[in-house]
Amino acid sequence: MADDLGLFGPDSVSWRVHREPVLWLAGIRALYLQALHPRAVAGVVQNSDIRRDCWPRLMRTAEYVGTVVYGTTEQAERAGRRVRRIHDRLRAHDTVTGEEFRVDDPQLLRWIHVTEVESFVSTARRARIGLTDDDIDRYYTEQTRAAALVGLDPDTVPAGAAAVEEFYRTIRPELRLTREARDVARFLTVPPMPTKVLAIGRPAWLGLATTAMALLPRWARRLYRLPGLPTTDVAASLTILGLRGVINALPIREGPIYREAMRRADAVRAGQELAI
Repeated sequence: MADDLGLFGPDSVSWRVHREPVLWLAGIRALYLQALHPRAVAGVVQNSDIRRDCWPRLMRTAEYVGTVVYGTTEQAERAGRRVRRIHDRLRAHDTVTGEEFRVDDPQLLRWIHVTEVESFVSTARRARIGLTDDDIDRYYTEQTRAAALVGLDPDTVPAGAAAVEEFYRTIRPELRLTREARDVARFLTVPPMPTKVLAIGRPAWLGLATTAMALLPRWARRLYRLPGLPTTDVAASLTILGLRGVINALPIREGPIYREAMRRADAVRAGQELAI
C-alpha cells in the first residue's frame, strides 16, 4: 500500500479540488439541493433521525469523501462496500403514491452523486481555485470512479459538464419543495448547537448555510421560494472568495487521510527520481 495513490492520485483534478477547506460549503450546498428530490429526502427522513445525528452524520460523510479521494484503493473500496451494505437493507415509501422503493435505486444514487460532485466543482470554480473547462470535465470523468463505489454503472453517470447540465434538465420536473424538504432545509440552516459554542457557533453556521443556499443554481433557489437573481450569484461569489482567503490564512491542520496521501505521494515521487 506504500505506493498506492488511490483512485485518483496527485496529478488528478480531484486531489486539487478537494484539498481546499472552503469546499465544506459545497457539502452543505449539496444537502440543500438533494432535499429537493422527493424520494431522496424521504429516504433520509424515513431511515434516520437527523435531528439527533446531524453532526456525527456530517463528520462521517466528510470522512467518506476524504477516504474516497485521498485514501488507498483498498480503503476507498472498503468504504464503498460499507455504504452499499447499509443502502442494501434500506427501504422508504413515496409520500405521494405510498409505493415502497429502495434507497439504492440507481436513479436516486445518480441524483446524490451528481449533486455532490457538481456542488464541489461549481463551488471550487466560484472560489477561483483555477479550474479550466477541461479541468471540470476531467473532474467529472474522474468522479465516475467514486460513483462505481456506491454501486452505479460508471457508463450511466454524467462524465462532463454538458452531461451534468443535461441530467439536471431532465430531472428538474421531478423536483419540488415538499414538507420534508422544507423541514430538512430549515434544520440545515438552524441545526442544534452544543451549549458551549451556541453563542458563536449559531451565527457562524447561519452565515455558512446562507452562503451555501445562495450558491445553489437559480432554478433551485426558486424552488425554495428564494430570489433567483444574478445579483445573488455575484454576492455569493464575493462571499466565498472572502471566506477562502480567511480560511486559508488560519492555522488549520490537514486531516490524517490527507497527510498520509501526501506522504505516499512524496515517497512515490522520491522513488521515481532515484530510478532516473
